[in-house]
Amino acid sequence: MTTSKASVAELMKVLRDCAFLAPYSLQVVSCDSSVCSLLVPYQPALERPGGIVSGMTLMGAADVAMWLAIMTLRGTTETWVTSDMKTAFLRSGREVDVICTANVLKSGSRTMYGTAESISASGELLAHHVLTYMRVE
Repeated sequence: MTTSKASVAELMKVLRDCAFLAPYSLQVVSCDSSVCSLLVPYQPALERPGGIVSGMTLMGAADVAMWLAIMTLRGTTETWVTSDMKTAFLRSGREVDVICTANVLKSGSRTMYGTAESISASGELLAHHVLTYMRVE
């Protein structure tokens, strides 16, 4: 197995250094080569009416988890951006923490392809995401 090029501490620093991510309070739970899991703590400010975790929050977590999963393969210095993302919302999460795990399935020098799953703290699959990233040169 290939060793991760970014540690949990390094990925947490990436999150702390991105002001636009501050409202989400994302935390890196674990990482390995090509995989990253984030905790998305429940916050009323990120819900839709009725206590439902917003789709925007789930998609954002998947996007960030994939970005960080790429860093486990390529390090934290390259710039990668989302070029395509498809999300299937499978169930609503009400007032729950979410774990989002991204996995790079195909790694290239210019593009990355992978999936992410958003799962409630009780283990229910909330959303499935398919993402493609491109390296910015």
